[in-house]
Amino acid sequence: MGAKPAFIGQTICRPLESQQTRQRPHLPMLKTETPSSTHADLDLYELPQLISAFVEDQLDAVRAVRAAGPQLAAAVAAALPRIQAGGRLVYAGAGTSGRLGVLDSVELYPTFSWPQERAVALIAGGQGAMFVAVEGAEDDQDQGERDLQGVGIGPNDVLLALAASGGTPYVLGALKAARAAGALTIGFANNASAPVTAAAEIGITLDTGPEVISGSTRLKAGSAQKMALNTFSSSLMVKLNKVYGNLMVDLKATNAKLVRRAVALTMRAAEVDEAAARAVLERCDFHVKVAVVALRKKVSVEAARQLLELAQGSVRQALRD
Repeated sequence: MGAKPAFIGQTICRPLESQQTRQRPHLPMLKTETPSSTHADLDLYELPQLISAFVEDQLDAVRAVRAAGPQLAAAVAAALPRIQAGGRLVYAGAGTSGRLGVLDSVELYPTFSWPQERAVALIAGGQGAMFVAVEGAEDDQDQGERDLQGVGIGPNDVLLALAASGGTPYVLGALKAARAAGALTIGFANNASAPVTAAAEIGITLDTGPEVISGSTRLKAGSAQKMALNTFSSSLMVKLNKVYGNLMVDLKATNAKLVRRAVALTMRAAEVDEAAARAVLERCDFHVKVAVVALRKKVSVEAARQLLELAQGSVRQALRD
């Protein structure tokens, strides 16, 4: 019997169960590992020049994500029907990439009221690896495979496999298990022709090039992965009718700031004053979607919920109907 999963909110992690590891796939010299010829004397820079070097280099991350736009669009289009059929977003990564997967997963609940059990994040080394590096965990391909099997990966699920190098064994093991289960697999890497993107049904290469500090992929490679994940998951949520116009109308008002935001959004979308917005929001657990439809259509909260259900959660369609 393996160790039981540990939980961080909706994030499911598993401890390292085996010290057996596999060698990384043989890769040529990776761009992410190649020393930057532009900043060979980085340690001699005066502070203003040093700050500028780090900031300016981040522009490569933006360019890399922009270049991957067609692949990101294809990934959203492929994921949408599976998620509509009840599937989950499952993230798998190690180190910085793994932590970015956790970050993207946990933010879906407050931002879009996405069910916590439908955003699962796995990180090599388990829960402790969120806060302290777990040496060797990312090299265990068998553990990545077991972790995916442990969360019951299925054909409606979508695996987001994350590896800056593109050859992380743990992530390759997760990909193997996901493909065997018939899940959609999307691979993210920062090097071209990487095993992770080759093994996935949809490969997304974020070619950020050499880092200012050679090999430190927590810099622009990590920035590009965060942008790509934000773009993917946010676009998916828009297509799932979690947004009205560009307003965050499906947020979960879990704290005072978000309660204030819910009121402001309702006032704007329904064109009412604060008192009117609050009065309806208090009757629908501060669900902005419901309040907007109720106020705009001049119907009860219950009727607004029914209209939204018939419209598959689309505020625009519910108002039209």
